[in-house]
Amino acid sequence: MQEVTIRSRNPFRFSGLIGQERSDALTVTAAGEAVSKLEGRCVININSTAAGGGVAEMLHVLLGYVRAMGIDARWLVIDGNEPFFELTKRIHNHLYGGIGDGGPLGETQHRIYQAALEPDQHELAATAKPGDIVILHDPQTAGLAEHAKSLGCRVAWRCHVGIDAPNDHSRLGWDFLRPYLEPFVDHYVFTDARFPPSWISPEHCSIIWPSIDPFAPKNQDMSPETVEAILTHTGIITGRRGDTTFERVDGSPGRVERYCDIFRTGPSPAPDVPMLVQVSRWDVMKDMPGVMEAFATYVDSGRDAHLVLAGPVVSAVADDPEGGQVLQNCWNAWRELPHAIRHRVQLVCLPMYDLDENAAIVNALQRHAAIVAQKSIAEGFGLTVAEAMLKGTPVVASAVGGIVDQVIDGETGRLIYDPSDLHEFGTAVCEILDDEALRQRLGEGARQRALDVHLGDTHLERWLGVVNAVLEDR
Repeated sequence: MQEVTIRSRNPFRFSGLIGQERSDALTVTAAGEAVSKLEGRCVININSTAAGGGVAEMLHVLLGYVRAMGIDARWLVIDGNEPFFELTKRIHNHLYGGIGDGGPLGETQHRIYQAALEPDQHELAATAKPGDIVILHDPQTAGLAEHAKSLGCRVAWRCHVGIDAPNDHSRLGWDFLRPYLEPFVDHYVFTDARFPPSWISPEHCSIIWPSIDPFAPKNQDMSPETVEAILTHTGIITGRRGDTTFERVDGSPGRVERYCDIFRTGPSPAPDVPMLVQVSRWDVMKDMPGVMEAFATYVDSGRDAHLVLAGPVVSAVADDPEGGQVLQNCWNAWRELPHAIRHRVQLVCLPMYDLDENAAIVNALQRHAAIVAQKSIAEGFGLTVAEAMLKGTPVVASAVGGIVDQVIDGETGRLIYDPSDLHEFGTAVCEILDDEALRQRLGEGARQRALDVHLGDTHLERWLGVVNAVLEDR
C-alpha cells in the first residue's frame, strides 16, 4: 500500500465564486464542527489508484482542502495485482448492470480477492489507530472493511458506481461484495439514491454528488489563445502556436510540452471547425464506438464538424485492465469508417506522465469543443459533464446515473433518454451545432448550474456531515 502526498489547498479561494456566506458555511461552521468532534482522530481514505479517473482527481483536490481546514487526512492506495484488477473490473461492470468479461464470481474469485488484499491489511494496521475513520472507495477496497473494524476504526464505504434499476448482473455483483461490507461498515455513501442495494439501510446511507475544483488545471480559466496553442502543440488542431503555460496545483507555472498519440488520417482540423468531444476512460460503459457510429451516421453529412474521442494512455491507469481492449475496439471501428468520414474522426490518447499537464490538455479540449458528449451506457456521475458545464460548453449526454442530476434537458444541455438510440443522440448534436443562439443559451445555463451545485464547497460540507454522523454513532 502506497501513501499519496496531499498538498494543502486554500479553501477561502471559493469565496470569490460563491460569496462569503456560502464560503463561511464550509470553512467556519462545517469544518469547525468536524475538527471539534474528531478530537485528533485521522481520516484515512483508501482507493485503488492515485492517477486516472474521477475518484483520484477528486481525492487530490478535496483532501487538500480538508488538510488546510485543520483535519488530519491521509490517502493510501492499494497495490493489487493483475488477476485482482481483472476481477474488480468484472465486479465494477456488474454493478453497472453489465456482464463485463463474462467471467465467474464464485469461491475461486473470493480467494483471489482476499489474497490480493492481505498485504494491504498489514499496511493498514501500521497506519490506522483506534478511533480513526477509514473511508474505503469502490469494490477494490471493500475487503478491507473487516480489518479496519478490527483495528477499532469507524468505517465508511463510498461507492462511485451504480445502476438506475437493478438487474441480474448488478445483483450478482452486490452478492459478491455483501459479505465484505454488511457486517463491518458503519456508513455508506452513494452518488444517487437509486444505487444502493435493498439490504443497505437508508439511515446508514448518505447521497453525495461528486464535485469539480474550479481552480485546478483542468478547470481554471484559460484564454482562447492558450487553448489554441495547447491543442496545436499536442496535434489535435492546426492553429497558431504560442504560449502553453498554465497554473499547476501548487501555484507554480507549468507548460504543456508533451504530445498526444493520435489516430487520424489527413491533417488536423483548423481552429474554426466545430468539434464534438468526448473525454473519458477507455471503458466499455462510456460507449465510445457508439458515439463514433452516431457521428458517422447522423452528424457528419453536410457538416464540416469533427469528432474527438479522447482518453488516457491506457498503460497509465493501473486499475483498468480493459482499457487497451476498448481502445483497440474503437480503433477497429474507426478503421471500418469510409475514408471521407474517417478523416474527421480522431482517437486521442492523452499523456499521463504529468497529471497537471494532462488536465490542462483536457481543459483546452473542453473549452474548444462546440459540444461535449457523454453517451454512457451507465454512469455513476460523470465528472466530465460538470467540467464542460463550468466552461460554458453545452453537453449532450445519456440520462443515466448522476448525469440526470447535472443536465437539465433543454436548459443546460440535452439528455438522451435511451443511450442506445443513436438517432436521438445525433439529432440532439445536430440541433446544437446548427443553432448558434441555442448553443450559447445552453452554455450559459450550464455554467450557472455548475457554479450553483457542482463546486467542492458543497461536496466537502456534505462529507463533513458524514464524518460527524459516523462519530455520533459510536
